[in-house]
Parts: sequence; C-alpha cells; structure tokens
Amino acid sequence: MARMPEPGDHVGGFLVGERIHSGGMGSLFRVTGHEPGPPLVMKVPRLGYDEEGGNVVGYEVEQMVLGALSGSHVPRLVAAGDLATQPYLVMEYVEGRSLEDWASRAPLPAEEVARLGASLATAIHSLHAQEVIHLDVKPGNVIIRPGGEAVLVDLGLARHAHFPDLLAEETRGPVGSPSYMSPEQVMGERGEPRSDVFALGVVLYELATGELPFGAPISFSGLRQRLYRDPPPPRALVPAVPPWLQEIVLRCLEPEPEARYATAAQAALDLKSPDQVAVTERGLRTRRLGLGARLRRWLRVAGREPAAVSRPSLLLANARIVLAAIATQHENEALFRALRDAVRRLLEKDERARLACVTVVRTPATLGGSGEEDSATGIRVKHLQRLRDWAVPLRLPARRVSFHVLESTDPADALLEYARMNQVDHVVLGAPPPGPPLSGLVATVSTTVAARAPCTVTVVRARAGAEQPGE
Repeated sequence: MARMPEPGDHVGGFLVGERIHSGGMGSLFRVTGHEPGPPLVMKVPRLGYDEEGGNVVGYEVEQMVLGALSGSHVPRLVAAGDLATQPYLVMEYVEGRSLEDWASRAPLPAEEVARLGASLATAIHSLHAQEVIHLDVKPGNVIIRPGGEAVLVDLGLARHAHFPDLLAEETRGPVGSPSYMSPEQVMGERGEPRSDVFALGVVLYELATGELPFGAPISFSGLRQRLYRDPPPPRALVPAVPPWLQEIVLRCLEPEPEARYATAAQAALDLKSPDQVAVTERGLRTRRLGLGARLRRWLRVAGREPAAVSRPSLLLANARIVLAAIATQHENEALFRALRDAVRRLLEKDERARLACVTVVRTPATLGGSGEEDSATGIRVKHLQRLRDWAVPLRLPARRVSFHVLESTDPADALLEYARMNQVDHVVLGAPPPGPPLSGLVATVSTTVAARAPCTVTVVRARAGAEQPGE
C-alpha cells in the first residue's frame, strides 16, 4: 500500500510542497508541475490497512465526478494517480476563504447571509445542471472566491446520474454530515437533488442564527427527528432576522422535498431579491409547530416510500425560471396580450416554474427630478406597477412571480446579464415592429438577446395589424 507522501517527494511528475490540511479522509499538499501555471493542490486519501474502507470509495467517487464536471463552481481536475500504486488527485488550488470563516462569526446580518446564500445556491444549481448531487453541502466544503463566487469541494459523497453510485452499493444507511443531512438521506436515499436545497437551508440557518437547526445528532433516532420535528424558527433565536429570510430558510428546510424550492436557482432568485419574497405564516413564525402538525408529519413519514431516482436535469427542466421582458415604457396592449399568452403556455406545462417579469429603464434614474414621479424612486415604482398590472391576468400566486426594474442604457445587455446571473431557462420578449427594407441589418434588443442568450428564447409578435412600438 502506498505511503502518504512528504514535502519534497516527487509524485506523478509533481513536486510535493507543504501539507495544508490533514483530515480523516486524507491530506492536501501544495504541488508544482513541470510547466509553470496556476497554483495546484494534491489530495491524497488515507488508504492504510487500519483506515476506513469508505476512503477508497470516496476517492473513486471524487475522481469520477470531478473529471465529469466543468465550470468555476468546482475545482478543475488536472491529474489523477493509480489506486493500486499511488492514488492522488491534483486539482486547481481555489483562492479564497472557507465559508466556515463566516459561520464562526454568526449570526450575520441578513444582507450578508443572503449574499453568501445566493452564491452557494448558484454553485449547487451548476452541479445539478451537470447531473451531479453534492450530498455533503456544509460550510467546510464551500470556498468563497475573492470575487464572491462559491466553489464546492470534497465531492467524495456525490452522486452522478450517469455513473454507478458506488456509495449506494456499499451501504444502505445514512451517508453525509449529520448536522446538514436531509430527511431523505437519513432514510438512505441518494437520488434527490433537493437534498442539497435542504443542506442550503441548514447553512443559511447557521449563518443567520449561529446555531444548527437540528444540532449535532450522534444516533439514528436523533437523525430521524428532522423527518417530523421542525427547528426553532430563526426569529425565535435572533429577533433581528427579517421575515423574508426566515421564509426562505424554513422553505428550504421543509421535510418533504416537494415543499422546498423546486431548484437551487429558484432559492437564489429569492435570496437576490428579498423585497420580492412572498412571506407566509412560515416567515412570521416565532415558535415551533404544535403537536398536531408534528403528528401529521410523523404519519406521512411512516408511509413514505423511497423516491424513484431520476436525473437532476429532469427536475430542472420541469421547474424552470422564465423571464418575461416587458417594455413598460410603451403602450401596446396587443403585444402585451401576445406575451402573456406565450408565458401562460410555458407556465401551464409545469406548476413549479417561476416567472420573473423584467423591464429595463433605458436611461438610469437620476437622484433629482422636477417632481416625485420622475425621481429615481418614482420611476421605479411606476414601472414596477406596470409590470404587476401586466401579470394580473396570469393569476399566479405570489410565490411564483417576481418583478424587477433594471437600469441600463443597453436593454439587451441588461437582460442577458440578468438571465446569466439568475440561471434563467427561458426568455420571452417582444419582436420589433416591421420597418424599412434595410432595418433588418440593424441589431434590435430581441435579435441580440436571441443570438447571445445562455438559454432558450421565444420572440413574440402581436397579430398583424396591431400597432407596435419601436425598440
């Protein structure tokens, strides 16, 4: 069996430097290669005769999953060693701070919790879009880059929908970190993407209150309590927690996956727009649920059947974020009606889809103005109300729709940036009106968005004969 390398050793063509971390699963070393490049680390698992067999499985899983992932929300895998001779993983060294640094200073202000939580939710969504469920989301497995972007590390417990689930083959019991584990993980289920949404809720709770919602159980009976017993509401521990944040946290922590956010992207959308969060009784709660509610939960758990394992991308496809771009500075009821019809057809396909109604104010609102209506606040309120009026005929519950006024001199760029930052799945916007013969040579908002959007785009035109505004 290969020994743990020491600083100064050469392993797989890499020079081993200082040991920067040592844990029960293995050690991390700084390493350098033959060619100059970005900083690298080598992760070497503990595989001695007296070590746990799960370390072997965790190493195999992490190598397999990291090799299939891409993007800035996971470390880039550079090289891997042979399990039989010298196992190791060489990967990008992620500059930044562990989310544990923030958790150690909790409770944090609500705005900081929301910023960190939105970044983490975005990273989780990135993994789900690539068919991976992390299943061990916790502050120690999250690094925040200097620019605020979250990176998920330690994927030894992850599950990739396209690969064999090695951990499921090895064990039928709970797998994960007890304080952050979802109810379905407690029951041995590893195929539910919303398990990561539950863990996101635990992290948000910890950042907002300085406490863990379910403590640190050490027995199976202690783990099972989260299947039917709710945690103390954050506002009961820290009265300064605003209702909108508690609403988000407790929705993530619902014991039934179907009652949580359908996707991490939808949770991120609320964390980025707290003024748009539809606060229910959850957000106003100051005490735990009563005995009757706990009993009903217990009865549901008693009859629960393991959920069918499916690909995370299927859940995402059926819980989309739809962006409706509405030019509220124009009056064109025919086009507005056509946009509503297109959006209605999309939303009818899935009751879990979210709608973001967006307008762009071409000229940034100024701080001054000759009256209240043309002040910065007045302009924003006016366009928000027009968005709300446009959406009324859709009859959507508040939790499924939000309204956003963007300020930009480039409407297309603003819409594209919003779509990218919020993991929008489908953009619906109006087509420009018919113009002179050469007008097709000039890029419009709709053509630019359709050409550059990171998602599906539907361009809608009103019926012939209806007057349409110019872009």
